[in-house]
Amino acid sequence: MSGIKNFVKDKYSAIVTQNLSVAPASGCCSGGCCGDLELSMIGDEYKNVKGHNPDADLGLGCGLPTEFAKIKEGDHVLDLGSGAGNDCFVARTQTGEKGKVTGLDFTEAMVNKANENLKKTGFKNIEFVQGDIEKMPLPDNAFDVLISNCVLNLVPDKQKAFSEIFRVMKPGAHFSISDVVLVGDLPESLRKDAEMYAGCVSGAIGKDTYIEIVAKQGFTGIKVQKEKQIKLSDELLLKHISAKELRDFKQSGSGVFSITLYAVKPF
Repeated sequence: MSGIKNFVKDKYSAIVTQNLSVAPASGCCSGGCCGDLELSMIGDEYKNVKGHNPDADLGLGCGLPTEFAKIKEGDHVLDLGSGAGNDCFVARTQTGEKGKVTGLDFTEAMVNKANENLKKTGFKNIEFVQGDIEKMPLPDNAFDVLISNCVLNLVPDKQKAFSEIFRVMKPGAHFSISDVVLVGDLPESLRKDAEMYAGCVSGAIGKDTYIEIVAKQGFTGIKVQKEKQIKLSDELLLKHISAKELRDFKQSGSGVFSITLYAVKPF
């Protein structure tokens, strides 16, 4: 587990320190973060979203959770895997001056970049914290809304992650999480490829399993707010699997999907 975490941390730190940002909306699996891995339009377009900060948009998402998060004025919002801060700045326009936005990220370089972007805005009610989603340095029952964009799939222990999510949310709070899931199974050779893992695909688990983990933590009102298939080109897949494995994969009906999932922590 620690090896995967270190690999992911190194990869995403390199995006900031080496200026390997990817084009906005090109997605978490494009450009420098994932070597030769390129997926077509895995992310969603932020261009006309209020609060969008181009300096903070590294194109690492697979959805637009703030669109579905039902953030109200005065809410305290937590963004898991906040990166350079883009979703936090979007959430800040919804929660207003009376609310607060906290971004948590695993990598020091990302937190530093987010704080640089924050200084330019002059906002006083956003903070960025470095920490592990599996063991958050955050208090119990603290947040009204939780968002995350293409991050939980990179966490090795998803049960522990969602247990922590449950802990830090207030009773009655809800989350809107965009993430990558599987329908069917990926070929084993893809799962073993660390580049694919950091590229958001091999870290993903089955959609039904994902939802089951959420339900087991005690969340209710679970629903998929948005879902779309991520197209994997034959050229891409053949770099990681054989021609026979590719034929079997296509015939199996399996696939990779981006979903935005909603759930509530009951009172």
